Amino acid sequence: MTTDEKILLRLFEVIKERKSADPETSYTARLLAKGTNKIAQKLGEEAVETAIAAVSEGNERLVRESADLLYHLLVLWADKGVTPPDVWEELERRFGTSGIAVKEARKKTP
Repeated sequence: MTTDEKILLRLFEVIKERKSADPETSYTARLLAKGTNKIAQKLGEEAVETAIAAVSEGNERLVRESADLLYHLLVLWADKGVTPPDVWEELERRFGTSGIAVKEARKKTP
């Protein structure tokens, strides 16, 4: 396991632990308490901020926004019961396959 993966897994474990934390003292607990729609909204906001940083701001800002984006994605996964290994498995399944082939296969799946 790479250091990068370990960091994401550690953060994911902290997020899961915060599910039972007090929403008054934990941003993560507060976000989880607001539910999937709010988490998805925050993820979308962070995605837009990351894209804006990529095209009109420096790399330092892009790095910060990317960290926010990854954090909110992990919160969404925790909320929905998806784990990082679930996603790694899907990425591994796709590895070495053309992105075009992946998109074509999706069109054929109902």
